[in-house]
Amino acid sequence: MTRNSRQQPEEQPPAAAEPAGDHIAPVPRISVQAFCESEETATAIRSASEDRRLAKAHFTVKMGGIAQAIDVYHKVPTPNVIVLETDGRSDVLDALDQLAGVCDPGTRVIMIGNPEDDVSYRELVRRGINDYIIGPIEPLDAIRSICSLFSAADTVPTGRLVAVVGAKGGVGASTIAHNVAWMIARDLALDSVVIDLDLAFGTAGLDYN
Repeated sequence: MTRNSRQQPEEQPPAAAEPAGDHIAPVPRISVQAFCESEETATAIRSASEDRRLAKAHFTVKMGGIAQAIDVYHKVPTPNVIVLETDGRSDVLDALDQLAGVCDPGTRVIMIGNPEDDVSYRELVRRGINDYIIGPIEPLDAIRSICSLFSAADTVPTGRLVAVVGAKGGVGASTIAHNVAWMIARDLALDSVVIDLDLAFGTAGLDYN
């Protein structure tokens, strides 16, 4: 769907507007599951999921907070990113210790804290929390927190390099390379570039008409 870039200011959600000089890079294809305590937070995360910078992410928003997350991940694998909201009443550190017992390695965790939480940031980091935000949050807070997990301001965006090498001419290396690039572009909806290093006799142009 193509959006009109000349929309009126009132048509765009002000919470997701990017401040001047605050560049937020889009995320790769990831899965995000949020466990909220308040409907206000759930609404903000759902709104964030519609932002173009999170277009490749698959979102699931549930209620129940950390307790619900622990119950769910006893049965299913954890996603790339978990967003947890605390209620300000339960023992956060004890709950995180229980979550660690069912959390897959490599899963990143964002916690939306409550002003009544009596826990230090250092203890949260020790238990593997990647980011901590004090609620209530706006959609832009969720967007910035999730995107920051997969990008750094001082890095240059790079892609993945796939090389196909044949033992000799005529074994089908070009055919494999061209079809892999086509499948990446068509099925995964990712930009792909084919570079034929046989500068003199390469047939990439012929294969793509």
